[in-house]
Amino acid sequence: MSTIPALPFRPDAVIFDMDGLMIDSERVSIACWSEASVALGIALPEGFFLHMVGLGERDCLELLQRHVDDRARINALLARCHALYDARTQDGLPLRPGILELLELLKQHEVPRAVATSTRQPRASRKLAASGLLDYFDAVVTSSDVQHPKPAPDIYLLAARRLGKDPARCLALEDSPTGTRAALAAGMTAIQVPDLLHPDAAVRALGHRIVDSLHDVRALLVPMLG
Repeated sequence: MSTIPALPFRPDAVIFDMDGLMIDSERVSIACWSEASVALGIALPEGFFLHMVGLGERDCLELLQRHVDDRARINALLARCHALYDARTQDGLPLRPGILELLELLKQHEVPRAVATSTRQPRASRKLAASGLLDYFDAVVTSSDVQHPKPAPDIYLLAARRLGKDPARCLALEDSPTGTRAALAAGMTAIQVPDLLHPDAAVRALGHRIVDSLHDVRALLVPMLG
């Protein structure tokens, strides 16, 4: 933490990504994609599904279409993967370390909070509720609510608007490079907490803060909140 610069201001709001940042769901998602593709006999390159981390459904579909030229097979893969995923997430998923402590800190100091996720509704709210997180948030914005998903800034801009806050005064928390680019494009101060995807040189060159865990984010916020 000694090398992470202090935040430039007390944030008027904190906006959270969901999968991979708050909920430990990316590993389950990749496992479901892999299991579904094997069951349907769809061969994809090694590590293919890792490229889907942080993407919305539209971009995931475009990625699949580059490797599978039969739309019926893609639809079957999507259906099987979604069925597996819904079954495995209906009772909630493990939380990422430090998320509850961070949310409690923000709640204690009455800092507004929103979710900005590439997951569509109603799955996003269902996952938040099952994981015990939904009640912590004043707004939940998903890719169902905007025309352009991450890395476009739309989801983050809409989250700030629903909270009634200036994006330039918002702190955004992300795990993926795609989401981080979206937050920065929205003009927000971004902190990346990498999960499965580690930032490469191009991502680090964006100049945002990168920390090891949400505990580190909390440590950055404590001096600001007093």
